[in-house]
Amino acid sequence: MTMAISARGGSLRWTNDSSYPSGKGCKYAGQAVRALPIRILTVGKKRSRGVQLLLDEYIAKLKSYCHVDDVQIRSNPKNTRNARAQVDDEDTAVVNLIRSDDWVVMLDERGLDIGSEQMAELLGDAGNTGASRLSFCIGGPYGHGQQIRERANVSIKLSSMVLNHQIALLVLMEQLYRSWTILKGQKYHH
Repeated sequence: MTMAISARGGSLRWTNDSSYPSGKGCKYAGQAVRALPIRILTVGKKRSRGVQLLLDEYIAKLKSYCHVDDVQIRSNPKNTRNARAQVDDEDTAVVNLIRSDDWVVMLDERGLDIGSEQMAELLGDAGNTGASRLSFCIGGPYGHGQQIRERANVSIKLSSMVLNHQIALLVLMEQLYRSWTILKGQKYHH
């Protein structure tokens, strides 16, 4: 699968129509790439201490490449009447934190299945969009609502398996770090 950014309907979307061959490295490896600040919006319950320690470690590692802002949106199922209402409430909270010039990546089990090199290309491509920030959205226990689905520039999946939001966050952080080492031509990825 290959992907590229294209203009569609006035907004930028990541699609499967690039002529760059996937699996053959990253088209940006060793080139200067505009480093967008990254904001990770995660819906879920309170994090475990272990997850927070690993998250802090990856944020520290990523400081060499870009700024990362971690934003937690706490879900509160006790205050909602059903799962649909909960998703709508969480969706609204997330959308309210996204600026109009953010490039938005929704993590979803039905998203594009990409490898590490393609994740690095996503970072490089996003830097070429004119966006001021790259926002990753990790949904709560019932996933994302329609507002996020419509706002997202791309939807990707981290695994064919469904991941709990804390595990998804750690996988995303490791892949962001790996992507930057690919972009910089460092030895971490092999």
